[in-house]
Amino acid sequence: MPRILYLATADARGHLMRSQLLTHALRAAGAQVQVLTTSDEGALFLAGFGIEAPVLSRHYAVQFDARQNMLRRETDRNVAHYVFRPGRMLRDIVRLHGRLREADLVVNDSFHPALLFMGALPPWRHKVVHVYGASLRRALEGNFSGRLPGWTARAFGRIVAWQIGRSRARIAHDFAQEAPAHDGHGTYWLATPVAVASGENVAPVAPRAAVYLNPHFKDTALADGLEHGLAAAGLGAHCVGEGYAGRAGWQPQDAHWIDTAARSAFIVSAPGMAALSVAQVYRKPILLLQTDQPEQASNAERAAQGREAALERLQPWSQLLLRLATQPAAAGADAAYPAARLD
Repeated sequence: MPRILYLATADARGHLMRSQLLTHALRAAGAQVQVLTTSDEGALFLAGFGIEAPVLSRHYAVQFDARQNMLRRETDRNVAHYVFRPGRMLRDIVRLHGRLREADLVVNDSFHPALLFMGALPPWRHKVVHVYGASLRRALEGNFSGRLPGWTARAFGRIVAWQIGRSRARIAHDFAQEAPAHDGHGTYWLATPVAVASGENVAPVAPRAAVYLNPHFKDTALADGLEHGLAAAGLGAHCVGEGYAGRAGWQPQDAHWIDTAARSAFIVSAPGMAALSVAQVYRKPILLLQTDQPEQASNAERAAQGREAALERLQPWSQLLLRLATQPAAAGADAAYPAARLD
């Protein structure tokens, strides 16, 4: 029975949604899975899906404004404090070290600094798998481009790439990924997984929009404009957003939002991988609320190139993670780890 530790950062709910989908699939296949997250709100979100997730640390988080625009200086400051202040990342590494000894595989979803560090070093790297959106990795490596001198920004990008590349394996997901692929050296490309809507027939369309906004959306003017625009168009709306908890017509969470989305006329959301994947799989138009996040800007540019996609996206993920958890890593810190098959 493979033992998997899954650390899902709570910066965006897409990481948490993916972790609960995979946790249920892996447990159904016989694996033991322990999920950790990075905020009390994230733990509460996962509890809505029947997943108990202790909070590893409340110190690390990407910073956003009330319209989910990334605050770069505040984020840099927060990450620096987390990495360099005693009792933060070092404490988490000590705590994770004990959990890693009991796990066959450790999933880092996505780019938590403690597991980036641990995944690059011999005592732990043979167990760490990094999971990330392909556009998010590009954004991370280019984080200081145009904000610091060129050589400094490039050095940061190379250090991050080196840390990621040293791990046991890497799973890059994308809403537009057509088929599973791998390079034979531990990097795999999979389609972003989505939840399966309940019921046999999801074809009927209701004259409404399925709205989902991440908890960083809190601006009342934005919600006002969205509500008035939909009402003027004669459309109903099913609105979900933790940032608008207590607002009339909104609910903070909905574990069955996918059922509404699959039967709605269209979707309204930010251009995250998960939302774009849902729109593609269920063939729904999507109104994108563009935010100042490099990876989401990249996603939005490619969304118009969408194509039909298969609904079943979880099986390749669970098969790959189970195989990585059960097959032994090659001996030696510099040895190439064996590639898990995807077929």
